[in-house]
Amino acid sequence: MENKEDGETESGPGQDWAELTHECLINILSRLTLEHRWLGPMFVCKSWMHACKDPSLHSAFDLHSRFDSVLESPRWWLPEFERKIDSMLRSVVDWSDGSLTKIRTRHCSDRSLSYAAERCLNLEILSIRSCANVTDASMAIIAFRCSLLREIDISYCYEISHESLALIGRNCPNLKVMKRNLMNWLDPSQHVGIVPDEYLNACPQDGDAEAAAVGKYMPHLEHLELRFSKLTAKGFVSISEGCVNLEYLDLFGCANLTSRDIGNGITNLKNLKEVKRPNFYIPRSVFHTERYGHWRLYDERFQTDVFRI
Repeated sequence: MENKEDGETESGPGQDWAELTHECLINILSRLTLEHRWLGPMFVCKSWMHACKDPSLHSAFDLHSRFDSVLESPRWWLPEFERKIDSMLRSVVDWSDGSLTKIRTRHCSDRSLSYAAERCLNLEILSIRSCANVTDASMAIIAFRCSLLREIDISYCYEISHESLALIGRNCPNLKVMKRNLMNWLDPSQHVGIVPDEYLNACPQDGDAEAAAVGKYMPHLEHLELRFSKLTAKGFVSISEGCVNLEYLDLFGCANLTSRDIGNGITNLKNLKEVKRPNFYIPRSVFHTERYGHWRLYDERFQTDVFRI
């Protein structure tokens, strides 16, 4: 295409995209995902870089769609990958100017999460699955600084204990959604070669303590996920007596619960619309039983009466 005088081309007058008004740029950039803004527009020119940092574009830091769109990679568990996620989150926190209300990511650490909690007091949704280096330390800051929290997902975060659940429950009265799923410890083959072995072996054992914290301090929960939790009937009683507003309950993989335990517990949950039961085959090698004790386990642990409920 030949250039003509006065910046015109055969298709019409030439356009200098760098001269777009800030308002026009914001309108255009708001239609792009966070990932797309980071990979292209930020590097066009200074005015576009400036527009990409506008607080109105950073009410949410959401990388879940990106993580969900590809197969999990072993490199996600490496320190250098964690540093990149931390860097991205800290940048968005700075650019949000305190307007950040949603964080959905994986593989961040205490460093960036504490930074966000100190500066984003209006945070309402926090989803930080598979964060090996998020601990009770940053959870305490979240609990004390982000009291508007209404949804939290700390699945596969093995350095977070029941103490954090209690703190969050006490300080976040609006909490309606709680997700505390664990990896499949009954058959970890799907994680081997991706998740470090030492992390798989660190699976939390205090299911009843976590259940007690949920039941005591999160009375307004409507959605609760505890996949592959090691809670027992005692822990489930705490939940069923304390979280009477539950509408959705996911107990898939909870090997220490029988159908009888669940049936007795959910009688208290009048609003319950859906419950996912631990209906699966449990390898006998998982349990240590006395001679002939496997027949009792076959009846109670392998859920032989599940089809009658």
